[in-house]
Amino acid sequence: MSEKRTEIAELGEFGLIERINIVSPRQNLTSLKGIGDDAAIIDIGQENLLVSTDMLVEGTHFDLSYIPLPHLGYKAVAVNVSDIAAMNGKPEQIVVSLGLSNRFSVEAIEALYEGIRSACINYKVDLVGGDTTASPSGLIISITIIGRAKKDKTVLRSGGHPNDIICVTGDLGAAYLGLQVLEREKEVFRANPSMQPDLEKYQYLVGRQLKPEARMDIVYDLQEKQIVPTSMIDISDGLASELFHLVKNSKVGVKLFEDKIPVDSVAYDTAIEFKIDPITAALNGGEDYELLFTIHPSDFEKLKNHSDIHFIGHMHNNPQQNVMLSKHGTVVPLQAQGWKHF
Repeated sequence: MSEKRTEIAELGEFGLIERINIVSPRQNLTSLKGIGDDAAIIDIGQENLLVSTDMLVEGTHFDLSYIPLPHLGYKAVAVNVSDIAAMNGKPEQIVVSLGLSNRFSVEAIEALYEGIRSACINYKVDLVGGDTTASPSGLIISITIIGRAKKDKTVLRSGGHPNDIICVTGDLGAAYLGLQVLEREKEVFRANPSMQPDLEKYQYLVGRQLKPEARMDIVYDLQEKQIVPTSMIDISDGLASELFHLVKNSKVGVKLFEDKIPVDSVAYDTAIEFKIDPITAALNGGEDYELLFTIHPSDFEKLKNHSDIHFIGHMHNNPQQNVMLSKHGTVVPLQAQGWKHF
């Protein structure tokens, strides 16, 4: 009698992570936080050591027909820095591992590392090691990042409370719409290689997709104002999906206000052009790498005039009731339809 085979797609990424977590008991007291947050937390005495890792696979996470190698290198570092930012920490070191097929030249790898070095300089991170190996096809980039946070300043996904104010940085949906533009222009080029891509009016969106920035500036702003968020996560899989992570870990419910969700004007117009609802793009698009966090109501006065932090809702005490109040006053159940990894 054959053993039951469960397809990974049946569980999805987060179901698979939970399954792995069950069979991975912690055996060291220094392992304060493992699977289930933006970074692992390791006790190193006076501070917490933060460790996170991200893998980017050609054909799944990026398409070399339209992302320049220096941009890819920069993005690979930025998405890891974003995980440390989401813990209210400071990034310090990375190690980079590459899987390379024989179609990549030395010059191509130098171009990739040009972007990696640029990001390291920008985020004040040291490249301290890594590994390279052959790949049967395509490019694989795996980066592990190490950072630090003060013990009383480390922020988890699980610290949210009823009445906490939900905050988001920047604007949402632009990276997803940038991807739609790039995919459309790729198809146009395939059909007619003499056609040049028309990207001029979409530069902001394309830039958000190809070269995102981790919001370390917001982490430093919060520190300057002596604000420690009650919970925090970065937006890689879409606003709705990340909110549900906070809901699950903090055991609260959320209420959003549609008219408070920040969408850039170019993103709004482009969504309409693609016949996509702009708010749907903001809720489910992903890859914005903005910060989603909650604050105690008493900290609102300190942040209310910040030009790049938006107050989009609040938490309440019913984890089963996660809703959005539409511009027309309708209460809409919140659903997570973001990026699916399998």
